Amino acid sequence: MAAQPEGAPCWADAMFSDVEAAKRFYGEVLGWTFGEASSEYGNYTEAYVDGKAVAAIVPPMPGQEDQPQWCLYFASDDAETTAGRIRANGGELLMGPMQVDDFGTMCLARDPGGVVFGVWQAGRHEGFQAMAEPGAYCWAEVFTREPAKSDAFFPAVFSYRAKRMEDAQVDFRVFDLGDRSVLGRMKMAEDFPPEVPPHINVYFTVADCDEAVSRATEAGGTLRVGPMDTPFGRFATLSDPQGAYFSVIDVTATRGEMPTLTDVS
Repeated sequence: MAAQPEGAPCWADAMFSDVEAAKRFYGEVLGWTFGEASSEYGNYTEAYVDGKAVAAIVPPMPGQEDQPQWCLYFASDDAETTAGRIRANGGELLMGPMQVDDFGTMCLARDPGGVVFGVWQAGRHEGFQAMAEPGAYCWAEVFTREPAKSDAFFPAVFSYRAKRMEDAQVDFRVFDLGDRSVLGRMKMAEDFPPEVPPHINVYFTVADCDEAVSRATEAGGTLRVGPMDTPFGRFATLSDPQGAYFSVIDVTATRGEMPTLTDVS
């Protein structure tokens, strides 16, 4: 796949204290195979579906051993410029921008509400080589307890157009790039586990949601939400045995009417 346009999700990775256990789990649940660990880059290990790169896992950095979490990266035409917009709009840079050989330039950041994300300026590594097919990334949502902060921050940094879902029961927004929806934003409900920090929940496509949930729970994962039918597909949210949250979705199993979305001025 070609490099994604600025502001579009382009890559995902996660840190795990037990990398071999993570490889077994995601291999079982999503059918991933793995390349050789790159010792030059902190044993960064790419995951593949049918030979196409879809994500990566890596051992944690010192001090982050107990913080397993998927990190979503957004494409940037110029990581230094994007970093400037992050700072100007109340975000915090956690790492970089730093060039990673000829693969590209990255930085890690946190929005004003505590949501961690990455920025990737593509070089030789352009990001996802597959999307929206079994085992590959297809969608993501910002989960935050302070939605107003994320609602102001992300469109300012990435020039998104925001739409609000007309549903009194759910505080949910969708961010568009042009005519393409690229990111959701969900307010974390009061009953959300307090130990779970604000985060970006990454969705991976599966051929059958219920079968994926069964494989995940048999492999030691925990079912958190669902399985649930929606107009976008049948999905479930899980946490893996090391505590990282993610979702699986069968985009072919749609049910119900599409929600009404209203532009936010």
